[in-house]
Amino acid sequence: MQLHKTDRARAELKPGVRTLGQRERTLLLLADGSKSVQDFRPLFDGDGEEIALRLLREGFLEAHPGIKSAAAPVAVPSPQSAAGATSTGQRPNEPRPESAQAIAVAADAFEGKRSLATTRMFLFDICERMFVRRNPDMAERFREALRNAKDRESMLAASREMLEEIETIAGHERADSLSERIAMLLPAADSSASMAA
Repeated sequence: MQLHKTDRARAELKPGVRTLGQRERTLLLLADGSKSVQDFRPLFDGDGEEIALRLLREGFLEAHPGIKSAAAPVAVPSPQSAAGATSTGQRPNEPRPESAQAIAVAADAFEGKRSLATTRMFLFDICERMFVRRNPDMAERFREALRNAKDRESMLAASREMLEEIETIAGHERADSLSERIAMLLPAADSSASMAA
């Protein structure tokens, strides 16, 4: 079953709205309809699957079968979507047409090449801009973490640490916008090994 954002998740990811932590929000950004709960297992030091399941239970994510699957969709609808479904006659587990359109638009917004090398260069640039003058020791620590990040998970861990510091000094909106960009640059989980630089 592939994980998709619900309307509740899209509302959570809007600027100025924040009820979840950075790890949860990062996972929501990565839930693009191509990954299952198991795909998130290695993230966040092995906590990714547990976080994904919690977001499913809380109505931020819903699961639909992949293209090859013939099973019926399984979803955990948010209270808002379940209430809205009865008035429109739409079943709660059905993806709404406008939701599918929003996902397509979001996917079309970035057409660059996903790779660890591209992600690393982007993070090095952010490190230089945000930390070199403010905290040289921290900047060097981040540089070393980025140099040692050889796969998708270690790159994600390094970026998460940077984002936590950026959130402290520049606010959650700045951290969220950078998190979105990182999610667009990182290769898919199954192709990270072949794209490592």
